[in-house]
Amino acid sequence: MQLDTRAQTLLKALVERYIADGQPVGSRALSKISGLDLSPATIRNIMADLEELGYVASPHTSAGRIPTPRGYRIFVDTLLTVQPIDESAVESRLRPQAQPPQKLIANAAQMLSSLSQFAGVVMTPRRESVFQQIEFLRLGEKRILLVIVAPGGDVQNRLLLTDVDYTPAELQQSANFINQHYSGVAFDEVRSRMQGELRQLRDDMGRLMQAAVEAGSEAMSESEDMVISGERNLLSVSDLSSNMSSLRQMFDMFEQKTGLMQLLDVSSKASGVQIFIGGESNLVPLDDMSVVTAPYEANGRIVGTLGVIGPTRMAYERVIPIVDITSRLLSNALSQH
Repeated sequence: MQLDTRAQTLLKALVERYIADGQPVGSRALSKISGLDLSPATIRNIMADLEELGYVASPHTSAGRIPTPRGYRIFVDTLLTVQPIDESAVESRLRPQAQPPQKLIANAAQMLSSLSQFAGVVMTPRRESVFQQIEFLRLGEKRILLVIVAPGGDVQNRLLLTDVDYTPAELQQSANFINQHYSGVAFDEVRSRMQGELRQLRDDMGRLMQAAVEAGSEAMSESEDMVISGERNLLSVSDLSSNMSSLRQMFDMFEQKTGLMQLLDVSSKASGVQIFIGGESNLVPLDDMSVVTAPYEANGRIVGTLGVIGPTRMAYERVIPIVDITSRLLSNALSQH
């Protein structure tokens, strides 16, 4: 529902005061800080309307009100005034110089954490599931080690358990066929091309190659990961640390990573800064936690996502530009490699 100007002004003043000191905000305080010439009775009526609409709530222990996740959402979407920060003061931390990409990514996570005083997270660049070469090594009867060499030199190993006991000569023949026909091709494309091209081979050889492609595709997709810095900062945030159940959920989230990875993956498909408040994403299901994210690029192509994880009661006007600038600096640094 569209709020009128007075309701917007009061909601903005309430959220900003609550973010600043963490205490429920009463009508008397709002009449002083909002700049509106309204009677306390009028302010109470407007606040009652905002509560009915689900933008604010009244804790049982206080006559004041606090913002709900829905209130934070309308605040960040329509009422927030972002504070610019000095880019030159932080860009020295993400200059390419002689730093490898992995070091730049770790520095970006640390920078997000130190500037926000919360946790910084960077999803490492997506690897294309392209291989340069594969090898089969016979480990024993019906046990084969699949060795996958990526174009950059990274090596992944996978154990294959087969129905047939292949000879070293058969394994070499299969590896030669795959390397000759598919080197430099993504595993997903190899899978679709193989269906028509393997008819010329014996069934058991075809099954071996298909098993290799499935295992190779899995190996390359599992290489995606993230760098997290500053999780311990969240222990000093009273909104999070005062609730043992939330604290346990939060560190389970950091340990499991699945929901967080999915959230960052979703963010990589959007442009600019995204804000996920409370449990609205269903991927980070904590009402008192928010995630501010932005995708980053290398040579004009989005390769990952970074962000800040903190309490719902965070200074969004400060965290948003921190995430935005870090995204642009990391993109610039990676594009110069």
